[in-house]
Amino acid sequence: DIVVPMFSSMPDQGTRIVIYNLWEDDRGELELDFDADKYDIQVRGVNRDEKKIQMAKKFPNSRHFLTYRHSLRSYASILYLRLPMGFKMILRGKDIEHHNIVNDMMLKQEITYKPQSCGDGTSRDLNMVAVVTVGFVKDAKDHIDVQGFNVYHKNRLIKPFWRVWNPTGSEGRGVIGLLEANFVEPAHDKQDFERTTVLSRLEARLIQMQRNYWRTEAHKIGYAPRVKEKLSDCTQDKEILHEASPKSMTTPVSKLQDSNRAWSSPGKSSLSPVESTMVQNVRLINDHISCARENGSAQKSGMKLISSRSRVHKQSYESHENDSNSDCVPNGGILIGSSGHGPSPASNDRSTTRSCSKEAGVASNGNEQILQNFDTFCFEQLKVENRELKERLKEIEDANISLTDKLEEAEKKLKKANKEQEALIDIFSEERSRRDEEEENLRKKLKDAYIKKQELLEKLGSNRNSEGKC
Repeated sequence: DIVVPMFSSMPDQGTRIVIYNLWEDDRGELELDFDADKYDIQVRGVNRDEKKIQMAKKFPNSRHFLTYRHSLRSYASILYLRLPMGFKMILRGKDIEHHNIVNDMMLKQEITYKPQSCGDGTSRDLNMVAVVTVGFVKDAKDHIDVQGFNVYHKNRLIKPFWRVWNPTGSEGRGVIGLLEANFVEPAHDKQDFERTTVLSRLEARLIQMQRNYWRTEAHKIGYAPRVKEKLSDCTQDKEILHEASPKSMTTPVSKLQDSNRAWSSPGKSSLSPVESTMVQNVRLINDHISCARENGSAQKSGMKLISSRSRVHKQSYESHENDSNSDCVPNGGILIGSSGHGPSPASNDRSTTRSCSKEAGVASNGNEQILQNFDTFCFEQLKVENRELKERLKEIEDANISLTDKLEEAEKKLKKANKEQEALIDIFSEERSRRDEEEENLRKKLKDAYIKKQELLEKLGSNRNSEGKC
């Protein structure tokens, strides 16, 4: 009899909330506080922090972050992202002023996030994106611990000031953000999101956004500049042409030695026969070059190295005799001739010169054979790689055909599911319309019954008065 008349005073549209049957604590106080603010309803207990209430008075731009847990007026002001035309909320006789936390930001940035399609909890709209607005709260220069993202779903707040990043120290302080994530499924009570893969990906992306924003903008509000992350080194294959000179000889030798060490490392011990022979030839050439340099006979030798993608394709050495005397190169050497600087020792005769020339000739013939074998091995290696690349290309083409078939099948299923969804929506709409009509009829009957009851009570009262007069 007390509650029903409260609803009868409503107009044709709207919602009226009546709170009754409140609990009392050990002190005899109600769980809700109606006395702290005559235009607000506040919560007592653990959600109420007096320190935050005092901070809210000192830092007005952070007021909603500090008070939304215990103040119904503060929470309701950020409950909707956009207010429809003519919509308003009234709390204890006073309108609730709508608030958007973007107005509390400075140094704002907008970042577009497009969710990846997933099997659970994702939207069917492939073009759906979320625009994330991130920035520092205007009170961030005071270095207060205010941070988090307001995440809305279809215009309604689901997670207020969601704290996704929890670093040590003061990192992340002052950074707040706002986004509308219609692609994430909310829980049944609208107080959280369902824990799905889509939500986990969104959380990881928000952490990355906050971290990057903080490290690039923190120095603007008084924090120490953050160390920039190291850029990754990008290596590219280049062709290098070296002419023979004492300075330029060190580069190809060092590159061959580095390649030799890389091939002979313990982690790459399983080599093909062709690669093993190439390694042996490279080692042999290194020995020849180092031996020739020790004897001082490589100053006027012409050398050309061309390397592409860490493979030596061609290597040739030419030597020219300028004097009748030449220094002997150890067995297997490929560099012959003397520099011509300084006289030859007087003790060297023609027989010694002939023997040295014969040994050098044998060494040259052997080295030419090595270079020919080396070119042959390189050619065989290229053929093997070409065959492997063709096989991999064929596998990729087969996989592409399979993926295309799967995509077509998935599109068919998607169309079928969309049709089913539209049919369900139509059914639910009809059911809702029917229920609304039935509810309206019952409300009218209730109202008529209440009016008839009042009329009967008035008649009963008038009859009693007339009987009393008689």
